[in-house]
This record gives sequence, structure tokens and C-alpha cells, in this order.
Amino acid sequence: MDIQIDDIVKMKKPHPCGSKEWKVLRVGADIRLQCLGCGHLIMEPRPKIEKRIVSVSKP
Repeated sequence: MDIQIDDIVKMKKPHPCGSKEWKVLRVGADIRLQCLGCGHLIMEPRPKIEKRIVSVSKP
């Protein structure tokens, strides 16, 4: 899956704040995401994130 910095990814399940959209801040073996609803930051392994993604929007 082609994910670049500043892309907006839509996940299958919503974050507890209600938002399903995240901004990509870092790409590598791990992916760092920022919730667009509340600003929460997470860093997860790439395979785990790629399973949860529904769509990717380019800026």
C-alpha cells in the first residue's frame, strides 16, 4: 500500500472521539498518525495499520 507523509487515511473503526480520519506524520517500519478529530498521536507497526485502512486521500 502506498502511504506518504501528509496523506489522510480513513480507518475501519472510529477513534473514541468519533473521527475515522487520520493524518500520516511518519512512514517507515512504523507509521505515526494524528487523529483529525482530537489531535491524538499514535505510532503502530505498518502491517497493523495497513489492515485497518479503508482508503487513502492524497493532499
